[in-house]
Amino acid sequence: MSAFNSTIFIDKCQAQLNSCAYYQKLQALPKNQRWLTYAGLFLVSQIIVFGSLYLFFGRIAAIGLFASVLAGLATGLGALPAAFFKQVSNNLFNGLLGGAAGVILAATSFFLLLPGMIEYGNELWPDKGLWVVAVGMLFGAFFLHLADNKLPHIHFNEDPGAHTESLQKIWLFIFAITIHNFPEGMSVGVSFGTGDMHKGIVLAIAIALQNIPEGLAVALPLVALGYNKWKAVGIATLTGLVEPVGGLLGITMVSVFSSVLPFAMGFAAGAMLFVISEEIIPETHSNGRSRIATFALMFGFIIMMALESLLG
Repeated sequence: MSAFNSTIFIDKCQAQLNSCAYYQKLQALPKNQRWLTYAGLFLVSQIIVFGSLYLFFGRIAAIGLFASVLAGLATGLGALPAAFFKQVSNNLFNGLLGGAAGVILAATSFFLLLPGMIEYGNELWPDKGLWVVAVGMLFGAFFLHLADNKLPHIHFNEDPGAHTESLQKIWLFIFAITIHNFPEGMSVGVSFGTGDMHKGIVLAIAIALQNIPEGLAVALPLVALGYNKWKAVGIATLTGLVEPVGGLLGITMVSVFSSVLPFAMGFAAGAMLFVISEEIIPETHSNGRSRIATFALMFGFIIMMALESLLG
């Protein structure tokens, strides 16, 4: 989507939000009262969501959603250095991104693809598990391809200053990270939806580790653009909170329609592999070859192998 169309889309969203009577009432409240109202609404919504999950799908499903929330909050943890530094070295950033790519590659292989084909695919779809997972992978990658083309956003290696004014830059970054975080949250939900808490927890840890450099990638450019450092950290944190939405979808989908579990695991894996190949690895090599990123990817993969072995 072109920068011009992105601007129109963002302006329309902002205009619709500003025209909402309830939103206007909230904005008119004193600052402390407004934030207390937001906190209260959030707390009530979480009680309803977690309570419903526990009643209808059991304890593991509720824990799975909580795990996806924590994994999303890791984006904010990764953004914290932006409150103290305006930039980090390219080698450090590439190493963090490379390690994150290795972690996700291992997690995708050990906790989505292999269980999807061997444990669940062949059980639910005798002699067809491989193909069901493979079709799910292609659909997952195609879904990210469509989202990448249709939703307004900026890629990691683009200069946001060439596109829009300040407020719109924030939303372009938010769209970009939303595209990436949704399938990650979904993968955590799908994993917990199988009923295997061990695999779900390890995958959630992997997603959290991957989110740390991603949060830094969002917050640092915002600080460089002149935004308040804590506001930048807050925005980065919010971008990670789309993961519980994906997690909720993954949990409910495989709990209600158990026969789609192998397809769902393949879908989540394909979407994450698309992000790694399309965004993360190219970013680590955007300024030429990065041997640090290459070795960091291997170490990240090894860490997840060790984690699987130790917790298995």
